[in-house]
Amino acid sequence: MSDNDFTDGTSTALHAQGAPQQSSQSLPPVQHGFETTLAASSARALRYEHQLKDLESHEFRQTQLTLDLSNSRAIENLLQEVLTGLQQTQGRADIALSSTVPHIAHTLDEDLIALHELDAHLPQVGRQLHDIRRVYDCGRDKARDLIGALEWLNTPVSKRLRTIIFTSNAPVSAQWKALVRTLFALVFLIGIWITWITLSGAVRAHRQRLVWGERLMS
Repeated sequence: MSDNDFTDGTSTALHAQGAPQQSSQSLPPVQHGFETTLAASSARALRYEHQLKDLESHEFRQTQLTLDLSNSRAIENLLQEVLTGLQQTQGRADIALSSTVPHIAHTLDEDLIALHELDAHLPQVGRQLHDIRRVYDCGRDKARDLIGALEWLNTPVSKRLRTIIFTSNAPVSAQWKALVRTLFALVFLIGIWITWITLSGAVRAHRQRLVWGERLMS
């Protein structure tokens, strides 16, 4: 209901208050006017309430839009930083592809060539190592023999003869061992023979009761 209706109702209510001498037949229209005015005021208040709610909703939407705009700007800045990082990474990758990768490929080619050369020289190196090991073994054996010979020369003659005659560890040739052992056998046999003759003469002299001097003079 409009403001004119409210004014008309108010005027009617004032006119009713200023004329109390009217009869009871004029009360229903006045009550109807009050009810109409009350209904109009209620409707106006309800409309104002709806407008306030709409205004609050509009302010909330405006705040939400502001927050969304701020979030969108933050996301845009983050995406811009990510894009900048990707561009820098792409630049470094391009530099690596243009300089580092060819250098690595060239280095690998040189290493492969060196490996092929080593593969070709390894058998020769193995043979040289075998020769070096053989020469080293020969030199070690000769040094061992030389040390043994020096120790043998520093050994006393009697010990050397005992070693040659009674053992097989003497560092001498087989011919020398045979000669020394033969001489020892001859000397041993001669000694046994002389001892036997001496013992036989002594036993015979004892049996005949003869003295050595008289026996010899006779």
